[in-house]
Amino acid sequence: MKKKIKFNSQTLRFLSQVFFLIIVLWIGVQFTFFIKWLNSNGFANYYPRPAGVEGFLPISSLMSLYYFVLSGKIHPFHPAGLFIFIAILSVSFLFGKSFCSWICPIGTISEWIGDFGEKLTKKIFRRKIVLPRWLDYPLRSLKYLLLAFFLYSIFGMSQEALKSFLDSPYNLFADIKLYKFFADISLFSLKVIIVLFVLSIFIRNFWCRYLCPYGALLGIISFLSPNKIKRDENTCIDCELCTKACPANIKVHKVKTVISDECTTCLNCVEACPVKGALSLQTLPVQKEVKPKLVAISILAIYFLITGAAKLSGMWRNKISEQTYLEYYKEINLINHNFSPVQTSNKKQVKQTKGEL
Repeated sequence: MKKKIKFNSQTLRFLSQVFFLIIVLWIGVQFTFFIKWLNSNGFANYYPRPAGVEGFLPISSLMSLYYFVLSGKIHPFHPAGLFIFIAILSVSFLFGKSFCSWICPIGTISEWIGDFGEKLTKKIFRRKIVLPRWLDYPLRSLKYLLLAFFLYSIFGMSQEALKSFLDSPYNLFADIKLYKFFADISLFSLKVIIVLFVLSIFIRNFWCRYLCPYGALLGIISFLSPNKIKRDENTCIDCELCTKACPANIKVHKVKTVISDECTTCLNCVEACPVKGALSLQTLPVQKEVKPKLVAISILAIYFLITGAAKLSGMWRNKISEQTYLEYYKEINLINHNFSPVQTSNKKQVKQTKGEL
């Protein structure tokens, strides 16, 4: 007899993680073919640039969102990134930092590394490694300091300054510059990534917990979420299994309601609870339980409704021509924050590009 797959919260979350990871990998393959076409100066088979790659440009997307708030206009460079960003913020408002544990490919990989590391450390040290509070709290503040720097830099800009940056070749080619950073990675950058990888084995979710400014932003938004993990003190047997299952090291067994910027609504604690109804995700205003299936459906529905609406409305892809990409790509190594198109022979092309937009 074959065992039936039990579609509990963790099965649904795993399927969601794998689904989005496959999408990201496919986008990566498409983008690689697009870069190959650029490298051939247009002679290789043409593969269109996948707009979904803009999801890896959160700073540009935040600037586009702020520009939209100030001007009421959607900037034509990286519009898909803006809608992906809005979708992520919407998901986070409804279910806390659920993006980190249900969608984010970095969060997924970090979680799998953490699972491996936890088994390894238990074999070596007979327990999982948890940093003491006096070290954990200062380290957790790092991602908020990074977030504060980005917010101060962006929200201190005028509408004209924002538009100037968003119009720049640097912003236009940010996705390609990011690709080249990893494709032609320096020895120093590689060492940093290896160090982060090793630290993530022994200290679960090291990057996400201590350094990710994106997670810091979503953590702040999560406080506004109406859906929280709630513990019923009358039925709770104080077994502490919920706390042991929590990847964020939240003392779930000690609180009535989990209100934490580190909670990713992964529902591990709910799944670990042996007493039915003692722990559940609830919509606090009405004290109604939210089933795991509804969480999964809602997260996917919100994300794809927003991004799907952008595609159907024709606002998903930028309007940059292939010729413009080819012209600028010749000078990709010169493009930086100080790059000025007036200094190049492409001034005419820039004017043509702006005309197309």
